[in-house]
Amino acid sequence: MVDGLIVRSSSIHAAGCYTTQKIRKGMRVIEYDGPRFTKDEADERYKDRDITYLFSCGDDDKRVIDGFGTAMFINHSCNPNCESDNVGGRVFITAIRDIAAGEELTYEYNLHDSDDDDADCYCGAEKCRGTMFSEDEVKRRARKARAAGKKLKG
Repeated sequence: MVDGLIVRSSSIHAAGCYTTQKIRKGMRVIEYDGPRFTKDEADERYKDRDITYLFSCGDDDKRVIDGFGTAMFINHSCNPNCESDNVGGRVFITAIRDIAAGEELTYEYNLHDSDDDDADCYCGAEKCRGTMFSEDEVKRRARKARAAGKKLKG
């Protein structure tokens, strides 16, 4: 894991996680860690909160990590320098290219299975997709909207 991670202001979102040292492509940067519980428990625990730092872990997406540490400050970007890797129920943030000292760390959130109305992206990337939802979630929502439109018309 990388030493020298700091949290400071970010142009993407209020605060971001930055490295004070060079990180080589392929290095594990940090583990997204915290208490683990079922998605149903998380839904109940956070039903009245607008912001959570939950991360699916495990192969079935029925368990989540309530990440409350430095990794929670790594922002989404449509042009990321890291990615998340699920290894045996543990989630690591790994560099997908060389990262210079002073650079903000980012990865694609690929949000899914969410009741949120939107997850607008403000990453500022040249080819920003405009959303933090995964491509599969965008397609699922489009199918759901089409089906709802048919029901309303019929």
